[in-house]
Amino acid sequence: MATYTVNRKAVRHCRDLIAAGKVVLDSEWGRVQPDTDTQNAFLEEHDWSEYAAWHLGLTEGANDETKARYAFVLGDFDKVHRSALIACVYRASEWRHKKVELAAHRLLQELDRKYPKGE
Repeated sequence: MATYTVNRKAVRHCRDLIAAGKVVLDSEWGRVQPDTDTQNAFLEEHDWSEYAAWHLGLTEGANDETKARYAFVLGDFDKVHRSALIACVYRASEWRHKKVELAAHRLLQELDRKYPKGE
């Protein structure tokens, strides 16, 4: 099983997006998460560093500038999705990637404090 470290650049990027209001509070992540074509289109217009900023996990042992290096996507390459953070918490918890789970949980709590339900 792969192991992951927390991508601190992605944590900062996510916090910046939350602060700027670049969030989607209600979405079906399974329907809106970036597919292969969307990822490839993003990489045609942006560098690997920008791609990395959207992924909370870095796969240990995988080469930089490969998709295999980046895991636990936070949004749609424009906005952070609350449902993406929930998916990160769930997936990381399911596979016992505790540091990624806790980082995603903290970001989710930060988003929920800034945008409480009903506001």
